[in-house]
Amino acid sequence: MAIDKNLLLVGSIPLDTAEKVFRACAGAIGNDLFCIPDGEVGERRYWTNFQCYRVFHGHPDLETVRRPDPRDGVENWHPRGYVDQWQFRVKPGLKAIHFGDPGWRLGYTRDAVNSYFVFKTLRDKGVIPAGVRFQVCIPLTGSIVEHYFRNPADYPIVKPAYEQALRDEIAMLCEQIPPSDLAIQFDAASEILDIQNFYDWTGNDDKFERQISAVGRVSPQIPSDVMLGYHWCYGTLGGWPITPLESLDLCTRLSNRAVELAGRRVDFIHLPVPKERTDEAFYAPLEQLKIGDTKMYLGIVHHDDEPGGFEKRLHAARQHLEDFGVGSVCGYGRRPESELPAVLEAHRQAAAAMRK
Repeated sequence: MAIDKNLLLVGSIPLDTAEKVFRACAGAIGNDLFCIPDGEVGERRYWTNFQCYRVFHGHPDLETVRRPDPRDGVENWHPRGYVDQWQFRVKPGLKAIHFGDPGWRLGYTRDAVNSYFVFKTLRDKGVIPAGVRFQVCIPLTGSIVEHYFRNPADYPIVKPAYEQALRDEIAMLCEQIPPSDLAIQFDAASEILDIQNFYDWTGNDDKFERQISAVGRVSPQIPSDVMLGYHWCYGTLGGWPITPLESLDLCTRLSNRAVELAGRRVDFIHLPVPKERTDEAFYAPLEQLKIGDTKMYLGIVHHDDEPGGFEKRLHAARQHLEDFGVGSVCGYGRRPESELPAVLEAHRQAAAAMRK
């Protein structure tokens, strides 16, 4: 299904409740969005971190190798950075593990159902424009397994179990929320960090294929009425980007392979773009895209931009890709709330520029 809107919100928003997110985003740029996320509020503000203490920590088949350091002598669930990340391993001798409570275990369905009620209520009242979908952002499995497990021997044990839990979660999500009202966006950050050799513990196999292959295991079952997209992310822990983004070559190759593996229609893909990249060479790999009718969104919106910066990036990108939408480089969940008005205004101005 064709997307006729030129703005994409990548995901997280620095507000405390889904209602605040929906009202803020719909009020500022709702008419330019085809879907609106709930802002990844609550535990999801720290992205995948909540999976550590809700899913892995205390699992009878897993051992907690380390956890975030206390702060002022008080227990702490959130890491300061890569220096005190959660780490886990499979207990010796186990060949398989399982996660119970299918459909609800990971927490994404639970949060989505609660946020969707707010979303639908506000849409019925006209706060959210008619026709806008509810966007659910879910990390791909590499951003869970390779990120928190440091022994590659554990991957063939943990990854199938987690991917089954994820398939169950998505099936329940589509049972609880009408598929025609959903847009699911898979986020891949640790996948890119691993491919870029930022992780020194994952082994020297074909990292690209090991990471992108998850698409073929979690996407095909998604009902065709659901919009499906992917966000390639270079990470924000400690500042964006965690690894250098030399060009859009890797993101282009990931996009082509994801569309090939998805086993169904891919509706949209998002690629990040650094603020300073106004040179055409950075965007040249876009000419190698083989994604059919999939709508591409380029992350060229920066709320702290230089005058004319957006227009320069837009012009450079259009030399190599004719039709695309725009968004920010990543979500804003871990940014100060005080920046949000500038963020939304930058998106509003970008949408106006695209209409011209």
